[in-house]
Amino acid sequence: MQNAFGEPQNILVLGGTSDIGVAIARRLMAPSTKTVTLACRRPETAGLAVASLTRPGVVAEAVEFEATDESNHVGFVRALVDRTGDLDVVILAFGQLGDQERLENDPASAADLVRVNFASAASIALAVAAQMRKQGHGRLVVLSSVAGERVRKANFVYGSTKAGLDGFAQGLGDSLEGTGAGVLIVRPGFVHSSMTAGLEAAPFATTPDVVADAVASGLRTGRRIVWAPGILRWIFMILRHVPAPLWRRLPLG
Repeated sequence: MQNAFGEPQNILVLGGTSDIGVAIARRLMAPSTKTVTLACRRPETAGLAVASLTRPGVVAEAVEFEATDESNHVGFVRALVDRTGDLDVVILAFGQLGDQERLENDPASAADLVRVNFASAASIALAVAAQMRKQGHGRLVVLSSVAGERVRKANFVYGSTKAGLDGFAQGLGDSLEGTGAGVLIVRPGFVHSSMTAGLEAAPFATTPDVVADAVASGLRTGRRIVWAPGILRWIFMILRHVPAPLWRRLPLG
């Protein structure tokens, strides 16, 4: 349970090898933090992330979590709560970027990406929300993307999954109003990370630590949506209204 200062005792990262997810967890750690759990498909690959979160008095560990095993999501949440206690902050950070050209020519692969990024994310988010509603507190941090604010042709499969997840998270947050629990939606731009390694950086590219700072500020001030960097909010206020023929010609990658 969070203390009187809103500091989390237990933090869960779904997608525990995510550079952004780990950076957020690290930024949110406080003297009251007792456990940080990194849930990922292959826990053995999360050693460096676990080490970066290890502190005196803090149990940092990686546990197995398969996002596409939706039938086990409720059981996973219950088992974790039984072991660590209430979920104070849960960071939903798993997802796949994919290669647009390959996805356009391989519908089955596109469907797999849609399942991971949207259907599986929605499933575990509902399981977490049910637990937080029961607790009467907790914040679910959902990593969306500016790619979903207005989907562009260069990555429309990925972008559409983020658009769906963003809308889902908004509705989920509304459904939790008055329960003591809530949802914080994070809309980063291009983030330098292992997921984007080798890709040409987009304008206003940022880092996992900058995203983590935005999340910490958003949680502290009770925001429902944060952008990273913040200037993207104002840019997309304009871009979302650009006529479609012009939008298709913009050099946005």
